[in-house]
Amino acid sequence: MQIDKLTSRKAIIISSLLLAVFIIYPNIVYLRWDMEDIELYGGKIPFFILFAFRYVFFATIIYISFQVNVRHLSKDTLAKRLGRILVIVLVSYGIYILIAFAIVPHGDSFNDILIFQFAIVFLLCVLLGQILGMYSEQRKKEQEIEQLKVENLQSQCKALANQINPHFFFNSLGGISSLIREDDKERTLEYVNKLSAVFRYILQSDKKGLVTLDEEFDFLESYRYLLEVRYANKLSFDISIDTKNRKLKLPVLSLLPLIENVVKHNAIDSENRMVVSVIVNEKLEVVVSNPIHKKLEESLSNGIGLTNLKNRFMLLMDSHIQIEKTDELFRVYLPLKD
Repeated sequence: MQIDKLTSRKAIIISSLLLAVFIIYPNIVYLRWDMEDIELYGGKIPFFILFAFRYVFFATIIYISFQVNVRHLSKDTLAKRLGRILVIVLVSYGIYILIAFAIVPHGDSFNDILIFQFAIVFLLCVLLGQILGMYSEQRKKEQEIEQLKVENLQSQCKALANQINPHFFFNSLGGISSLIREDDKERTLEYVNKLSAVFRYILQSDKKGLVTLDEEFDFLESYRYLLEVRYANKLSFDISIDTKNRKLKLPVLSLLPLIENVVKHNAIDSENRMVVSVIVNEKLEVVVSNPIHKKLEESLSNGIGLTNLKNRFMLLMDSHIQIEKTDELFRVYLPLKD
């Protein structure tokens, strides 16, 4: 429960009324015996007026003490709180005596139960004020820690996303030169437009955390065109995504390192045509798979792409990606979030 709810006007009023019942409980218990001496109070009407006044008065004192505690919640030390509530209770006791004496001259203004009740009010208000103060301080520290965690998370995610940018840029410009040599103006223009869309998405990725499948697949549509031009249609994609799943979310640029790994670690030529499959399974995971066509010379790899992806899924979704590899197939499972 938030401290604002605990210290709202409604919560304080309800608490004051309930605690006042607790304070006057001895008077309720001894009501039958007090009524036997009702003549001392000047009759039933003054007796019940005093009884009602006692309840309302204690509820009011508790309410005022609560409000004072709330107003000085983050400033008061225990000593200050003790002194402030003591002054309120002593002044209230003096006012109570004057009013009660006016209602019933021979009432209970100086008996032991009344003094005990004022002492309980004092201790109760100090204790509750201290508890609220400690709770408020604890909540403040928790919020500061949470804010630091969020800021740290944002910094880590931004750093991880920024790792991808140079990794991609060096692998995406080769297609333009071949199209220019072929003097294919229409395809060159389309390539530049797709390349621009890809660059824009990557450059804006540091401002995003989670994106919808719609956004990620719009990016993939542009990127696949670049690859299909680059590999002269020896690389293609088989994408099957149900429309109802397109609003599910995953970390931005989740698909890029997986597709880059395909072209980096596999031989793609007329004898080794590559088809990359992208689906969403019944467990609501994006499954990216491709056949393995081993190169004659293994590509040097520092594993930064998959490590980056694992870290971002842990930071942003608190979940793990799964990787399966056989001699013929490489498959990665990316969990999605509502």
